[in-house]
Amino acid sequence: MANSGLQLLGFAMALLGWVALVACTAIPQWQVSSYAGDNIITAQATYKGLWMDCIMQSTGLMSCKSYDSVLALSAALQATRALMVVSLVLGFLAMFVATMGMKCTNCGGDDKVKKARIAVTGGFIFIVAGLAALVACSWYGHQIVTDFYSALVPMNLKYEFGPAIFIGWAGSALVILGGALLSCSCPGSEGKTGYRAPRSYPKPNSAKEYV
Repeated sequence: MANSGLQLLGFAMALLGWVALVACTAIPQWQVSSYAGDNIITAQATYKGLWMDCIMQSTGLMSCKSYDSVLALSAALQATRALMVVSLVLGFLAMFVATMGMKCTNCGGDDKVKKARIAVTGGFIFIVAGLAALVACSWYGHQIVTDFYSALVPMNLKYEFGPAIFIGWAGSALVILGGALLSCSCPGSEGKTGYRAPRSYPKPNSAKEYV
């Protein structure tokens, strides 16, 4: 029963983290224009994401424009795109695999050991998906830090961390932790304790042995 609750907790954490990864991939706030320096125009804020960049006016009006050419993007942005897409696809696949292996579902047959192994496989795929997203967010964040402290980048073109990166880091942690909890389902634990060898009792002495 405790193992089933552990599986439910792990699946819920991984699902919540996967939703966070979907949100951070879609929103454009990966980079936010920095307000460091003296000659910074604060009437508008610039956001850059994986798929578009946006300009927020002081009136609250936001205008976004998608990137025209994929080949014109930087290598870091293209790699981050690819890793996030791979992470989302793996997480979507892991949800189906883990659902088939969980004890509270009827999928995957009645063999408890087989279902536990399927759940462990789903947890492993969740961990790989979380690591891919973690690498993507960390790589993108490292690029932001490098450009911010670079003397070759003008002050008005420097950016800081946007909310999407923090959402991505939190989602990656949830997916990895949820996958780890799903992987804690021991495949052979119940199969070993399910059978007990019968005890052998000494035979009572019959009355003929005393004659």
